[in-house]
Amino acid sequence: MSVLGIISDTHSLVRPEAIKALQGCDRIVHAGDIGSMEVIEQLSAIAPVSAIRGNIDKNQWATRFPEKEVVKIGDKYIYVLHNVHDLDLDPMAAGFDVVVSGHSHKPSISKKNGVLYINPGSAGPRRFTLPIAVAKLQISKTDITAKIIDIAT
Repeated sequence: MSVLGIISDTHSLVRPEAIKALQGCDRIVHAGDIGSMEVIEQLSAIAPVSAIRGNIDKNQWATRFPEKEVVKIGDKYIYVLHNVHDLDLDPMAAGFDVVVSGHSHKPSISKKNGVLYINPGSAGPRRFTLPIAVAKLQISKTDITAKIIDIAT
């Protein structure tokens, strides 16, 4: 069993509640709008980080991160992009088990054609009345379960 922490839209802010919620993860995925390299450094102190850049990640430091990424955990494939509306492939036909996105700041979990779609919401500054959240995936050989963790104080 592997535990994947998912975080997005930090906009340079790593809340202590996010750090606490991601403890014990085997790996962390950041789905863009990182905001600063310090975010990646803080998350890397918890577990190895795979990150993609989002629409606000424009400075030189962000060029080291791709716009899309494939993460493999065991025999499961996870496609990571910032805005799910930019999805330019059929995840099921491409062999993906999970699609991770951010951008909307709205946490969601859904399943379509056997593919799990998860958006952890925003873990950074609050936007409107949207929740502050991260997500976790528990991945086994036979199952993937997802949960949203509200970290607002």
